[in-house]
Amino acid sequence: MTTSDLLRRSQEIYDHRLKQNLERTDFHAFVAIEPQSGDYFLGRTLSEAAAAAAAAHPNRRSCVLRVGHDTTITIGAGMS
Repeated sequence: MTTSDLLRRSQEIYDHRLKQNLERTDFHAFVAIEPQSGDYFLGRTLSEAAAAAAAAHPNRRSCVLRVGHDTTITIGAGMS
């Protein structure tokens, strides 16, 4: 699975299966989605969610999203 396929499939799972419930119950949390199985793992931090996904699926890549946000993290200086 290419990186773009991983991202596309994970976003589809989030949008169609998880978004409505998670944005009501876990807003601002991080969710790691393993797109082949559809399994997902919540964490208070990006590292926590990613570690849970890696423990459950050590040989698969996951995508981490921030519940209720368009981006997971922002890096760099703020704009004036």
